Parts: sequence; structure tokens; C-alpha cells
Amino acid sequence: MSARLVGAHRRRVAWEVALILTAICLYFGVRGLIGTRIDLAYRNAERVVDLERSAGVFAEPELQDAVTGHGWLLEAVSYVYIYGHWPVLAATLLWLLLRHRDEYSRFRNAMLISGAVGLVIFAVFPVAPPRFLTGYGFVDTVTEQTSAYRVLQPPQFVNQYAAVPSLHFGWNLLMGIAWASLAGHWLGRLFGWLMPPVMLASIVLTANHYLFDALAGGTIALLALLAATRLADRYARRQLARSPQPVPSARPAPTRRIGTT
Repeated sequence: MSARLVGAHRRRVAWEVALILTAICLYFGVRGLIGTRIDLAYRNAERVVDLERSAGVFAEPELQDAVTGHGWLLEAVSYVYIYGHWPVLAATLLWLLLRHRDEYSRFRNAMLISGAVGLVIFAVFPVAPPRFLTGYGFVDTVTEQTSAYRVLQPPQFVNQYAAVPSLHFGWNLLMGIAWASLAGHWLGRLFGWLMPPVMLASIVLTANHYLFDALAGGTIALLALLAATRLADRYARRQLARSPQPVPSARPAPTRRIGTT
């Protein structure tokens, strides 16, 4: 690889890292600045509980209660919630950028689109997470295990009433799709298949999200991936239309040989 190509590659990586970091800062900054009516957030949380009850799926308290009896399992799901999100996102995006550059743009755009949609929902439909509804017996297992995660996301910078949608699950679902569809080794594909359900269990068992949150986050993430795919296809067609087409060379007319008699 020539020095010019190496330099261009490094600039592309630096640009993408700066773009993602800026987007993350804007996401958390805007999310933290969104004014939340706490009373409305608790009422909406009760609406989510009522919706799940009407659908017969409100089992989060029983599920968490079953886990709290097993210290090792409780610790495992708590640490999956802490370390299975941002580190996985960062590692996967870097892997896509270095090994699957075309696909990287698609998954990056899907994250940006779903993040923008999530911010709108956080503003118009604030929801208190299950860990705040202590009347149902929920326990904030993440804080009980370690205060590091809450310190990294202090309340003054993070909207604590943004349970719906769960992009904690939605973005991990996107990364799982990337690994399952693009990894060359079977272990990478297995990781992609296992990551979303493990994160789903983690966000529910730690009382950070309802099942409804995961459904909303996963749906938004998949729709964002569909939108990003269509945008990528449209861009590719435009680039193809703008590229100069080779002019077919004119074939000489076949000559007819006239024999002598």
C-alpha cells in the first residue's frame, strides 16, 4: 500500500472516530438537556406496566426476583449491562471500519438515525425505568454491584427518565446483525447471534428496562437499518449513473470475399 493510500486511510479512520464521538456527546448532551416532567414519566411507566399486563407479559418483577437468589447470576447480568454495551459498540464499529468499510457506513447511519428518533421519543414520552418503581419490588442491581456505571453517567448529564425506547438493546441488536452476517469465523457469527438475547436478559433482569422498551428499541433499530440500507443503495445508484460509461468500439463491417471463376 502506497504512502498516499495509508495517509488517506488514517484520515478516514480519524474522521469516523471524531464523527462517532461527536454524535455520542450530542446524543447524551441533548438527552440530558431534555426537560422531563417527572410526574409524567412515572405515569407513563404505569401505562407501560398496564400495557404489558393487558398483553400478559408483565413478568419483570418475577424474573428479577428469580435472579436475585443467585448472586453469581445477578453479578453476571449486571456486568453484561455495564460492559456489554459501549465497549461492544466501539469494538464492532472499529472492526467494521477496518474490515468492512462499506457495511460500516450502513450500520453507523442506522445508529445515527435510531438515535435521533430515540431523542424525539425521550422528549415527548418520558418513562421512568423499572428500578425507580420500588413498589413492584424492583432493585437497581447495577448500582448495588458497582457505582462506576452511574458515575460515568451522572444524573446531571443523563436523562434518567428515558427508558423507552431501549437503544441499549436496539444498538446491540444492530451490532449482533453485523457480526452474524459479516464475521468470517463461526465464533464471530455465534457472538452475533447470542449478543442481542443476552443483552435483552440483562436490561430486564437489572430493572433498567421493560420488555416493551426492548421491543420499541429493537423495532426502531431495524427500521433505521432498513432506511440506512435504502440510502446506501440510492447513493450507489447515483454514483453509478455519474460514472463515465465505456463507449463501445465500432466493429468494422465484415468484408465479403468474392471468389474468381
